[in-house]
Amino acid sequence: MEQKLQARLKRTTVKFWLLLIYIIAALVWWFISLQRQSTEMYNYQLNHLNTTINKDKNPVVYQEELRKVKEAYHSNTLKYGGEGIVFLGLIILGAAFVYSSMRQQKQVQDQQQNFMMAVTHELKTPIAISKLNLETLIKHQKLDEQKQRKLIQASLEETKRLDFLTNNILVSSQLEGKWYKMNKEDIDFSNLLQYRVNEFSQRFPDRSITSNIESGIDIEGDPLLLEILINNLIENALKYSEKDEAVAITLNRSEEEVSMKVIDEGPGIPEDERKKIYSKFYRIGNEATRKKKGTGLGLYLCRKIAKDHNADILMTNNNVKGSIFAVRFYL
Repeated sequence: MEQKLQARLKRTTVKFWLLLIYIIAALVWWFISLQRQSTEMYNYQLNHLNTTINKDKNPVVYQEELRKVKEAYHSNTLKYGGEGIVFLGLIILGAAFVYSSMRQQKQVQDQQQNFMMAVTHELKTPIAISKLNLETLIKHQKLDEQKQRKLIQASLEETKRLDFLTNNILVSSQLEGKWYKMNKEDIDFSNLLQYRVNEFSQRFPDRSITSNIESGIDIEGDPLLLEILINNLIENALKYSEKDEAVAITLNRSEEEVSMKVIDEGPGIPEDERKKIYSKFYRIGNEATRKKKGTGLGLYLCRKIAKDHNADILMTNNNVKGSIFAVRFYL
């Protein structure tokens, strides 16, 4: 399928360039033909002037008529040249726009294809693990209680992962299509953040997840969207840092804003990538990052959710290494 799309794009590109060359060639031929016609008309008018007016007997009249003929010839040359330059400029501008649109369409197509492949893999993995665990429980009904609990807990974790992924996809689609109806209410953001941190600590008991959360911080917002925002930032911090690298979450309030930070000690994000990471389906271009699982929706959703809650999101470097994602809710 991908090879067919590549071949079709290549054929379209070749046709585009051939058509552009043909149009420019036709424009040049049009200018040459008009200029040739104007020259013939100029020569005809000169011959007619020489046969009708004696330049020796009527030099003043002859010079005046000659001046008019020359002015008409130069005026036509400038007119044809000006029209040709304008048409050429419009053609080049239109061609650049079409070519840019083709490239953007190709990039979007590649991103969507990568997204579909990533989603397929992300969906199949938890489904396959949960299925295997349940089949094991059915097949070996005499397993001791500890092993049964372990299999059930693993299946539950994979179900949560599946729920997290589907929420990202559904909410992203609804927010982009403006179908999502926000249900803003007063939320104890401190409790919500602490609850999510505890959940991640349970899911990843071998990871160092620390928190410094100021209590009693309330904000107005949609609980589901804010939970997705928190989940994506912590998930990314854990995903893109090694197992022995710590992840820290902080929350504090000032007179003008509430600031939440997720700090990791991962590889960080290059300067030239920082403006792109919030684009839909975009994933950082280095190989170490691309090997990690992901759909390219997480940070896109974070920025959109932050914007809908009168907040902004900013990424900076950690002091030693890694990244700091700060979300500032303006009061």
